[in-house]
Amino acid sequence: MANIYITEQRSILRKTGDRLLVQKDDRVILDIQCHKVDAVLIFGNVQFTTQAVHEILEHDIEMAIFTRRGRLVGQITSPATKNIMLRLAQFRCYENPVFRLNISKAIVKAKISNCLFLIKKFAYNHPDKKLKNDIKTIQQYLRASDLAENLQQLLGIEGGAAKAYYNAFAKMILNPFPFEGRKKRPPPDPVNALLSFAYTLIFNEISSLLDGMGFEPYLGFFHKPDYGRPSLACDLIEEFRPIAADRLVLNLINNHILTLQDFTHHSTGKGVYLSRNGMKKFFKEYERVLNREFKHPQNETLISLRRCFRLQATAMAQSLKTNSIYTPLLMQKNT
Repeated sequence: MANIYITEQRSILRKTGDRLLVQKDDRVILDIQCHKVDAVLIFGNVQFTTQAVHEILEHDIEMAIFTRRGRLVGQITSPATKNIMLRLAQFRCYENPVFRLNISKAIVKAKISNCLFLIKKFAYNHPDKKLKNDIKTIQQYLRASDLAENLQQLLGIEGGAAKAYYNAFAKMILNPFPFEGRKKRPPPDPVNALLSFAYTLIFNEISSLLDGMGFEPYLGFFHKPDYGRPSLACDLIEEFRPIAADRLVLNLINNHILTLQDFTHHSTGKGVYLSRNGMKKFFKEYERVLNREFKHPQNETLISLRRCFRLQATAMAQSLKTNSIYTPLLMQKNT
């Protein structure tokens, strides 16, 4: 199964039989059977026919629409897999303050723990970068998260850990890419542009997955419900940010896959974004990172990060239905 990224401006997505075609003028850019497609992601000025959308929905293919620069506009999903019993369980758990605090702690602890995993692995290979103090600071936040008495305290701990983590992340960038901390809307530099784009793509995958499994994506636990925000997807992405998105960004920069020439500035002068050619390089590495198999740290089976998305969504569903502890993906047992 493959994700299809359509970035060719003024192209058209059509269907013929059980195949999807991408055409521009009289040229066929892509021709693929539907059963080989997992998701279709459309960027910018790309048209699509009603017949193509019908075929996509009939094959349970996820479809997402982005701006040319990578901001998620919306998703088109089939309503066939809605699960009202799971949603009822989700609402019951949300009304339980003890459950909300416990699952929020698990989410924050997993994020911080996986941040530490990434930093420690980098520090082992690059001892000259002097990351010991950063590791100690983040470990303090990890211990503090266990002692949080309410969601407000936990939110402050998560914010402090994130700031310390991005300070360390800046030291892990080996090529001359400017980065002075996490900033967005719009991203002011290439590193922030890459982080935002990676988070957006992973968020889209997780949000579509949760919706397809029958969750209520807009009802989160650590992230409060907010109009128009899929807060549950915001919760589940946290444990994957460092081990999927951030690792991907470091690979792209430190392995010279992307250069500063792969980025463009917005016409207003505000915001930096990947060029079309840069996006192509990004997508290739994105797919490699998400589909590369590794030993699951808990059960030792071979698995990819993309399959972990579903595994963790299933674990969350089980947690909600049985009112039990949610176990996130932790890349190391002891931190």
